[in-house]
Amino acid sequence: MQDVLSYLSQLNRPRLLVRAARIGTQDYRREVHLPRLLGVAQSPKSGDALLRLSEIESNLNEKRLAQDASYSLTKHVDILIAIVAEARILRAASPGLSAVK
Repeated sequence: MQDVLSYLSQLNRPRLLVRAARIGTQDYRREVHLPRLLGVAQSPKSGDALLRLSEIESNLNEKRLAQDASYSLTKHVDILIAIVAEARILRAASPGLSAVK
């Protein structure tokens, strides 16, 4: 899982997106939001969730950069909220990984 956290620490997104995501984590409820975002009935483990969320976020970012009409800012922020929250959960569950920021 360190690879996932390393990847996430190197993401370079607009400050406003990141700030909105950090603020949004206050209202994040894993059992409600994660199944909706991933389109599954049960929430996967944090590591698996982060991998899937990262793929979705990467696709959204490509659409954002291409100025694709199908890009959804709201969905992008929702996915980033989940990524930040799941990364925090994973770090808390794995104290040895907390060195990765």
